[in-house]
Amino acid sequence: MRAGIVPGARFPDYELRDHKNKPHKLSELQGADPMILTLLRGHYCPKDRRQLQELVWFHDRLDVGYARIVTITCDNITQLNELKLGVGAHWTFLHDSKRIIQKDLDIKEYTDPVNDVMIPHTVVLEPGLIIYKVYNGYWYWGRPTRGELHQDLREVSMRHRADWQIDTPEMRDAWERGERDKFWPYGRSMREIIEGSE
Repeated sequence: MRAGIVPGARFPDYELRDHKNKPHKLSELQGADPMILTLLRGHYCPKDRRQLQELVWFHDRLDVGYARIVTITCDNITQLNELKLGVGAHWTFLHDSKRIIQKDLDIKEYTDPVNDVMIPHTVVLEPGLIIYKVYNGYWYWGRPTRGELHQDLREVSMRHRADWQIDTPEMRDAWERGERDKFWPYGRSMREIIEGSE
């Protein structure tokens, strides 16, 4: 991994095409939430498939915890969709068959001269694409467990959710003063959300 991709730094805001061939920037996919970014070898790798299967189980927890996940591989769009469908994933997959990220981050897996893939990494990002933690997954045991990701997302959420601890006098006073922008979901009440969706 090139110098500078460390906790506290901003991760590059790459733009790639998804499994439906629609372009996306990472910042757009993240929004204002924490995000797990998996950089994987691709469809042929059993370690990647096993990690993705674990994340499929974890994904509904991300939904209720207001966190995002994005997967990027060196696959072409056909291989990417086969991988996504094969593991039953329901989040955004991006394909990087031109090896933009592999080259830019200097994570070419040079020990594999056949597949020309990137060394797998999992990056936990704070809002704003700020790097919280980087896991090197060349060996399977270097990849984060669901428990580790849970802890990482707890720490990131505690830092960035103003209403993480709403039982303080300060937060109650802010609510009474009408400072709703400090509260989930970004200043709107649950009633406004429900009425807005009708």
